[in-house]
Formats: sequence, C-alpha cells, structure tokens
Amino acid sequence: MTRPSKSRQIKLGAFLPGGGQHIAAWRHPDAPADGATNFEFHRQLALTAERGLFDAYFLADNLTVGLGAREGGNAKIAGFEPVTLFAALAPLTTHLGFIATASTTYEEPYTLARKFASLDLLSNGRAGWNVVTSAGDETARNFNRETQPAHAERYARAHEHVETVKALWDSWEDDAFIRDKKSGRFYDKDKLHDIDHKGRHFSVKGPLNVPRPVQGHPVVVQAGQSEDGRRLAAHSAEVIFTAHQNLASAQEFYRDIKARVTVVGRDPGQVLIMPGVAPFVGRTEEEARAKYQQLNDLILPEDGVALLNGLAGQTLDIRGYPLDGPLPPSKETEGMKSRQALIRQIADEHNFTIRQLYQWVATARGHYTVIGSAVQVADQLEEWFGNDAADGFNILPPWLPGALEDFVDLVIPELQRRGLFRTAYEGRTLRENLGLRRPENPWTAGRSKVLAAE
Repeated sequence: MTRPSKSRQIKLGAFLPGGGQHIAAWRHPDAPADGATNFEFHRQLALTAERGLFDAYFLADNLTVGLGAREGGNAKIAGFEPVTLFAALAPLTTHLGFIATASTTYEEPYTLARKFASLDLLSNGRAGWNVVTSAGDETARNFNRETQPAHAERYARAHEHVETVKALWDSWEDDAFIRDKKSGRFYDKDKLHDIDHKGRHFSVKGPLNVPRPVQGHPVVVQAGQSEDGRRLAAHSAEVIFTAHQNLASAQEFYRDIKARVTVVGRDPGQVLIMPGVAPFVGRTEEEARAKYQQLNDLILPEDGVALLNGLAGQTLDIRGYPLDGPLPPSKETEGMKSRQALIRQIADEHNFTIRQLYQWVATARGHYTVIGSAVQVADQLEEWFGNDAADGFNILPPWLPGALEDFVDLVIPELQRRGLFRTAYEGRTLRENLGLRRPENPWTAGRSKVLAAE
C-alpha cells in the first residue's frame, strides 16, 4: 500500500437519509420507522456527524416517490426537501456543511441560485449544491412532459444552468452593501450587476435579489459518471461523488477526471473525488458480517425486485423470473446510464442470482460495500486514498443511527490514529474545511485589473 502524504487527509461526507440507505433500513429494530420525516431524528444525525468531524451532511433527492417505491415499501418513498431541511438544521450546528441536491433539468437557474445563496447565508458559509440531471419518464410527468429529455440534452442544459447560477451568485460584489444610515446609502450601485444571459436553454437578466453567498459560491458538487457526466464535472464540479466496486475502476475515474480538469485549465487539486462507501463495522469481522446479514434478512423480495427494476430505468421486468436464477437482459434507456451499466457489471462479475444481486445493491445502489472491523474498514479507505483512487469518501451508513455511530466511534479514531483524518475542524466554512479556494468575484477582479493598469 502507498502511504499518503501526511499533509494530505481524507475528506468525508455523510449521506444520511432519515429512513436509512439500505432498502430495509427502516425495519431495523433500532431505527425509527418514521426516520425519513422525523426532524428530531435528522437533528440527532447532524450532531453525530459533526461529533465525528465530517465535512458535510449530504442528501440526494428525487422528484418522484423514488426508485421502485410504487412496487415496494422502502422508506425512500417520501421525505424532506433537502434545502428546507438544511435551513432548519444549520442553526443547530456550527461546522458541518450541508450539500443538497437540486435538479438542472426541472429547476430554473434564478430560483435555484436564490435558495442556495440563502442557505449559504443562513449557515454562515456551509452550503453545497449537488448538481443533478433528473432522469426518468415518471419524473418528467410531474413537470409538464410525457418523456424525459435525452441524456445528451439534459447535460447540455446542465452546463448552461450551472454557469448561469454562478453568474447570478456573482451579480453582487462582496462589499456592495454599505448600509450607512447617516448618508442613506444602502448599497453601491456600481457593485450590482445584471448578468444579461441569453443562451440556448435560458434567458436571465439578473441580478439576483440575494447578496453574494458567504463562500462566494456554495460548493458545487456533481455525481455523473457517464461521458457527458465526466465532461460536466471537469468544467464545473469542485467535489465529485462517484460509485465504484474496486480499486482499479476508481483509479481510472480519478485519473481521467484529474486529466480532464487540467485540460480545461482548472487546478486538479481543487477538484475532490469522493467515492461512495457503505460500511458495516463491528469490533470484529464476524460482528460486522452479522450486521450485514441481519439487514439483508429484512428485505422483502418484492422490494428487492423493484429496486433492480428502478436502477435499470424501469426496463428490467423480472417478475416471474426465479429469484435464484440469473439476471435477464435489459435494454439501455435515457435514464441513469452509468448506474444501469454498473448493476449489470456487478451481476456479471460476481455471477449473482437475482436474489444475491438485490441483496448486494440493497445497501448502496452500486457503491462500494465494506464489511469488517474498524481496522479492516480503515485499511480499505487508506488503500484507495493512498493510490490515486479518492480524495475522500461519501459514507453511506446502511441503517441509522447505528451504522453512523459505529463509523464515528470505531473508524474515525482509527483514521485519526493513522494521521489520515482531522482531530478538529480547520475552518468555519465548508470550503475552508474541504481545502477549496473561495471564488473571486469577476466584476471585482476586472475592476482591480483596470486600476492596476492605470
């Protein structure tokens, strides 16, 4: 194993849907059955994550009732809208970042820019935006469409959307507000700017009616792994969540993204790649495996089958196929292409039956599942971190609160003992803790150049 530089440390996100990550998590005897919509429970999770010195609390989001939810009974069927939840949690914490998912496919840049700028101000600089291109015809039918836009079209819109949002965040300069009661000057008119954007997908005059965020821009996060997703990430993302099953695959993605970032003129050190990891942690490997089996024993077969169909873009109708037989073929859709391919890869590599496949992906939907003692889990994280596969990890505790508490109480101290993780927060903003620079306002930079040239 290559030992990472002592000056470089692992960054950690915590993916904490209140109902748990595993599709049967809500049935765990120690989990609240109403966790997905229980605010007090989310508060406890946020405080536990902050106790563990996590960089951020991350939430994915669906604009429908969720993958396989109609057929099954998992807790992802309904929950809080993430920005609303995080606005409520922010005053109850001091350092933990909040990364909320919002769609470039069905949200307008102006309203999205407003709510994330507001979250950044409310949290004093701890907001992040997880950029997604929403897939699925079921989602489209909630937004005046019968079918989803094509994959390439969704990503073309996303490129323009992100740049428009960033321009809106910059429409106020940092020192625009004077608020001088004596003179009556509330702001400097020379430091407020229309953006006058006119593009293929959006026409937005601006300016934004929220001040510039504390961080300049909330941290921009993205999770696509397809060719279009990688291209978007290279141009726009500062943190990239990704799903891989082995070190070699993670290394290929890591090196490819860092190279793409360099080609477009960005600093690869300012783009953090954080694969998803679902850990079952015990004081021994046997204890960890017992936890894994306990949760899998709670899966209803119809929920497992519905999950596989959802991940395959609703094209994998395996009702009637023997659960202990092989996965039948399915056609590619315009949906989550990278995830569809990954599910097929997992089935083929492990020679899984349908039952074995849904048991494996029930925890992490294709992310890396690690089962073992704290030392064994830390070994896996260190191997990826030290060998060009990760700058950090998005931790997906399979059930809550137990699996999060196991990670905080058992794995975090082991990582700290190895010098791989912080023992105190470095700063107060999400950017400071992630080691990401604050974006300079282009209007301010332009004025400085003019003054320097005079």
